[in-house]
Amino acid sequence: MLVPDQIQEQISRSWYTYSDGDQVGKHPWDGETNLKYSGPKPPYEYLDVEGKYSWLKTPRWKGQPMEVGPLARMLVGYASGKTEFQDVVHGALEHLNVPVTALFSTLGRTAARGLETQLVTKWSKEFFNQLLSNIKNGDSRTHVSDKWDPKTWPAEAKGVGLTEAPRGGLAHWIKIKDKLIENYQLVVPSTWNASPRDINGMRSAYEESLIGTPIVDPENPIEILRTIHSFDPCIACAVHLYDEKGTYVHQIQTF
Repeated sequence: MLVPDQIQEQISRSWYTYSDGDQVGKHPWDGETNLKYSGPKPPYEYLDVEGKYSWLKTPRWKGQPMEVGPLARMLVGYASGKTEFQDVVHGALEHLNVPVTALFSTLGRTAARGLETQLVTKWSKEFFNQLLSNIKNGDSRTHVSDKWDPKTWPAEAKGVGLTEAPRGGLAHWIKIKDKLIENYQLVVPSTWNASPRDINGMRSAYEESLIGTPIVDPENPIEILRTIHSFDPCIACAVHLYDEKGTYVHQIQTF
């Protein structure tokens, strides 16, 4: 995640521009967020998916799309041979009377969230006991404060915070110059899953999951909604509001 060629964000189908063109990928430390809407005008009848069609950038790991979230975590744990993962997965599959391939579906994605909750309940007790043990041994630290004071910072610095959030892999990337933020980029779970196609036309998880979905009533495609809901979308940061004439209502720029 720290090597520039491992993770990059593309904008070939996103309403942004890069200073060196739209057909390149940028590591978040070098990322740019320059808005440039070029989508349809009112009444917004359609999106041209061969062009730019999303406010989300397109992150790729080693050039490949990734699905993140409960299902991804459950599959990694299961495939790694971890007994606790395999036990809850096998229990669910037997109860539902479905094969393991059923995990790769709306059902599997929804079930994974519940199965992970079972594991987290157990892990929480373990974490609590570890905390008590640390406190009893004299370790009551809540954070490492060595670099807390900006006076200790070098003229230029950069860092990344990586965590596994409920919706999936989350990373915040920052570059600091003269004790001020020079660049700050986020790659959040829903960006991984909901991002538009990349330079090579590869689809991300949302779009890929809809391929081949049977629709009972084309006038009421509830199956599409169910599948997207199974990802637990959080895309408020990818929503931009325009008035009925297509005018951007308001924009706040922070420095």
